[in-house]
Amino acid sequence: MKNIKISILSFLFIILLTTKSYAIEAKPSAQSLVLNGNQTPLQGYSIGGYNYFKLRDLAAVLSGNLDFSLKGDAEKITINLSENYKKLSNDLKSIPNKNVSASSKKMNLEILSAGNVKNTSVDCYNISGYNYFKLRDVGELLGLDISYNESSNSAIMTTPIKTSDLISPVISTTPTGKVVLGNERLISEYSNLIDNKNIGLVTNMTGIDSNGVKTYNKLKDYANTNLMALYSPEHGLDGTVTAGKYVSSYTDKNLNLPVYSLYGETREPSSDMLKNIDVLIFDMQDIGSRTYTYISTLNYAMKAASKANIPVVVLDRPNPLGDKVEGFVLEDKYKTFVGVDNLPMAHGMTVGELAKYFNRNINCNLTVVEMKNYNRNMIWQDTGLDFIATSPNIPNIQSAFLYMATGIGEGTGLGQDDKFNFVGSKTLDSKSFAEKLNSYNLPGVTFSPETRGSRNGVRLNISDYKAFNPCLTGTYILATANELTDITVPSESKGVIPMFEKIMGTNKMGKLLKSKASPEEIVNSYQSDLENFKLIRQNYLIYN
Repeated sequence: MKNIKISILSFLFIILLTTKSYAIEAKPSAQSLVLNGNQTPLQGYSIGGYNYFKLRDLAAVLSGNLDFSLKGDAEKITINLSENYKKLSNDLKSIPNKNVSASSKKMNLEILSAGNVKNTSVDCYNISGYNYFKLRDVGELLGLDISYNESSNSAIMTTPIKTSDLISPVISTTPTGKVVLGNERLISEYSNLIDNKNIGLVTNMTGIDSNGVKTYNKLKDYANTNLMALYSPEHGLDGTVTAGKYVSSYTDKNLNLPVYSLYGETREPSSDMLKNIDVLIFDMQDIGSRTYTYISTLNYAMKAASKANIPVVVLDRPNPLGDKVEGFVLEDKYKTFVGVDNLPMAHGMTVGELAKYFNRNINCNLTVVEMKNYNRNMIWQDTGLDFIATSPNIPNIQSAFLYMATGIGEGTGLGQDDKFNFVGSKTLDSKSFAEKLNSYNLPGVTFSPETRGSRNGVRLNISDYKAFNPCLTGTYILATANELTDITVPSESKGVIPMFEKIMGTNKMGKLLKSKASPEEIVNSYQSDLENFKLIRQNYLIYN
């Protein structure tokens, strides 16, 4: 990928602590650090089983893959995602091969990105006058995928995208992916939809073409149209806001455009937000789950456009999971922002097909700019496209596939961790849980026992992405945990529907869990509704 100049953070000044803090022993980490498949010279300390590194060292290692600048003092560090890091002569220095004393402290971090300012506080340790930060904490802040390879005793750090030259992109008109995206056909083949029009664009950092060029930059540079406003979903325009957190509206100074939040004071564009807009365009990457809120934003935007009599253009994108259709079909009573329509948990549709399906009830003036070279049997790896982190906890395609497998236990005590790669609870036995799940021989996945913090559970290892069925696997995980221990099963009380039932789209799952139904019984219970949905869905499918 080209055209993405991000500057992120990592200034670790020499800071002598002036206040009392808790001192513990830190030992040189025995783990090597691998970045995007390449060994790095980075050295750090192991404290409490976690790796800790200097921010400056991390910035130096990430340079060219993920760039950011750092500045600060003893109280606060500013991470600027719009500036490059300037290396110092003492970066990546070796550390003494001996245990040392580490003093705990909190550091205030200010993160600057795309006109947004995010302030947070992070625990770190001062060692010999330098601050060391937990690798996983830094990965969370910068959108890095952090994992561990037991066989090589390596910490694995993966950047979601190549970040060079992101600002002021040189726009290429030749798609580089096997699949030609809708946004790669808009100006070249469907310019009649936008010529001489005032455009509003619902998008975020995933709204790019196969060359890494952002759709809003294309529209901004296209002489025959006038881009008037951007509309951002959950996680914000740059995708860095934590799930469920309020997203503010602001003016992007580089683009000189308002960026209206659709995950703040309102979820649906207001009449003021749509003032003077002739066409509303949607370009965002979904991950194939009913509960992923970008498709909810699509639904709400279509409703607002219908009320304002504004045409909607959806620039189609692949469903990363392919044509996987699985799970309970949402009932009308449970329609919320985490489930806006009567869809199963895994719907097997592209955003363009979903728009057509939604429109059976909305009746807006809808046009879908279809993809080329795409078919229903493709998963993401077949498209020839680079996967861009779709949200802080979905940094790569693996997390996208695991989202419905491990993220379905809201309120039960069974929860995901490590970007959906792990699932567990305090009351499970990891070994028994893994053995039971492996005994099912579920397609394309195996389970390894693991303990993370206070949770005992399993790590999911995908062996065959095409065979792997995330939602089916999630059902087996939840039901098996329920068989092995007494998980909490939230249910409606005094008219209040819990998030668990909103996510499931029904109370049937809860009732079956309370009766200790087996995974097979639960799967069988939704087959009739699923087949009925598939018949209805046929009317809105675009691709064979």
